[in-house]
Amino acid sequence: MHAVFMCVFSVNRVKPYYIKRSLLNLKNVCAREQLNKTFNDPLVQRNIDLDIAVLECYHRELSQIEWLLEKQAKQHQPTYFYLLQTIPGIGRILALTILYEIGNIHRFESVQKFASYSRLIKCKAESAGKTYGTQGNKIGNAHLKWAFGEIAVLYLRGNDKVKNYLLKLQERMSKAKALSALAHKIGRCVYYMLKNQKVSDEKRFLTG
Repeated sequence: MHAVFMCVFSVNRVKPYYIKRSLLNLKNVCAREQLNKTFNDPLVQRNIDLDIAVLECYHRELSQIEWLLEKQAKQHQPTYFYLLQTIPGIGRILALTILYEIGNIHRFESVQKFASYSRLIKCKAESAGKTYGTQGNKIGNAHLKWAFGEIAVLYLRGNDKVKNYLLKLQERMSKAKALSALAHKIGRCVYYMLKNQKVSDEKRFLTG
């Protein structure tokens, strides 16, 4: 989060100078290197150099943390880590996020409880065995909700079959709700994959 803030802060700092759009992508090493010699004002350049130095430090530290977490994941739950990455759109970071936010999938008695915990559906308000509607959206795990939302968007990239599936959903709901429905479906898929130790099956995913 701090690294993202620094990127946004640095980009906003240089915007008034009408810098080329390609140089504003601070994830790109070449762009960062070119910003080191872009400004004539030495004070402005020094500020930018400081921002870049901080970003480089974040990059080094986060890379080491990611490596350590991946190493731990391969030792603790190697099967889960592998299975998650068979879903299009899930890479190392999202797999690690889901893995450690879920913990043991068997602690969820049903897919409905998992979806509720992941904020993919609203929690039921129950008392004495009776249901009284739903509770607020703030109950559950915000990190899993974010992860499944990201996966839904990434899943669509270059995947015409999933794009067509989303268009069919949009025939009866808005695009935002259709994306939420896709995220919910992915969440259910993850639950059953981990529970049954099965790899992703896109054909079954789209027809199920």
